[in-house]
Amino acid sequence: MEMTGEHKKHVAVFAFPFASHPPLLLSVVRRLASAAPTVVFSFFSTHRTNQTLFPDTSCCGNIVSYDIHDGLPEGYLLPGKLHEDVNLFLAVAEEEFKRGVEAAEKDIGMKISCLMVDAFLWFSADLADELNVPWVAFWTAGACSLSTHFYTDLIRQKYAQIKGSTGVEDEVTNLIPGLLTVRLGDIQSGIIFGDLKSPFATMAHKMAGVLPRATAIFINSFQELDPDLTKNLSSVFNNFLSIGPFNLVSKQKSQSKADEFSCISWLENKKPGSVAYISFGTVCIPPPHELVAIAEALEETKTSFLWSLKKDSQKHLPSGFLERTAINGLGKVVPWAPQVQVLEHCAIGVFVTHGGWNSVLESIASGVPMICRPFYGDQPINAWMVERVWGIAARVEGGSFTKLGTCRALDSVLSIDGSSKGVKERTKALKDLAHKAVEPNGSSYRNFKTLVDVVVGGASS
Repeated sequence: MEMTGEHKKHVAVFAFPFASHPPLLLSVVRRLASAAPTVVFSFFSTHRTNQTLFPDTSCCGNIVSYDIHDGLPEGYLLPGKLHEDVNLFLAVAEEEFKRGVEAAEKDIGMKISCLMVDAFLWFSADLADELNVPWVAFWTAGACSLSTHFYTDLIRQKYAQIKGSTGVEDEVTNLIPGLLTVRLGDIQSGIIFGDLKSPFATMAHKMAGVLPRATAIFINSFQELDPDLTKNLSSVFNNFLSIGPFNLVSKQKSQSKADEFSCISWLENKKPGSVAYISFGTVCIPPPHELVAIAEALEETKTSFLWSLKKDSQKHLPSGFLERTAINGLGKVVPWAPQVQVLEHCAIGVFVTHGGWNSVLESIASGVPMICRPFYGDQPINAWMVERVWGIAARVEGGSFTKLGTCRALDSVLSIDGSSKGVKERTKALKDLAHKAVEPNGSSYRNFKTLVDVVVGGASS
């Protein structure tokens, strides 16, 4: 696959092949590839991930996918332990990526000019040094969770002895620069709570120590959302670039899956701002008793709803719930919904969510308030931000859905009296800032141009 005559530079892209990390990184690569058609991008991930991302290899243009080994022995069945697949991948990742780069350089006939990586792949900084090329890292979540990882040592130094202390998770600290307050229990597991020696926690800690070496760090956000955090992280990192929200700028938005369950046409018959959209992403599923609590609250409050819930989880809903709510037009339960299109519809008045970063940003960009029920990872700190810092959400009482708590949360966001007015005003204000950020000369627009300059240099024309 000789490309030297047509292409000026060769950028290697390392994906962390789990959850939403690869498609998010690829969405940025596609934007870069469009902005720099004379640059070839080698995209490295596992075979399973690449099969999903590149179903038709003939339409990739100047992006070429390369498979690397996932670390699973042949015929190995995952035992279901948390992060087992991640740990096995990390055990082989460094050598696999090195081998992949050598193969791609030989295949394409050009040396690598830049390494663009998922931030979790911290070890690739050494490879960038060996190759004497820029090392550019992508943080897939928000500035808040990046900051808590970066200041892990500072947090541990102050709270080293608190593990196991009663009620300490509810302590609110102002220790993290740029973040006025945060509840300790909402900081990601592996920083001060949980197994601090696990491979995942070790990976995140090492990442935090290496990131200041990056030529640039880019995130899916807009700097007006977190001005104080952005200012602080810009002081400790080189070229800290917010280039989102991705759902407002990605060309892949128009190529999303068809609305096979007619969600949008169903919404057309609903009053503006009256419908609760419920979705917990592709991984998080509330336990059966919480699904029941949500269903009972929806019927009790007569709240119109669109609920994206996998078929195998629908069996846990109360007897007759699906039939009753379908017949009376109160709700619609589907196995999958086109989330961005749904959130942008005027009928949606609240998003009931796990608080994953993509969902949070999509909700903000659509001007939809949230009800958050976080599960793990960065979801708790995201929930803290949307409720306590930005004031655009309610968080479920006690950390899990109950019928009464869900009724109260729905009422607090969807009510037509003054109690929800401030939430809706703040949500609209952030939506306006998000849209301005991606417009020509907006902050995200300018930051993306900087990213192009760092990654491809003078080969963007």
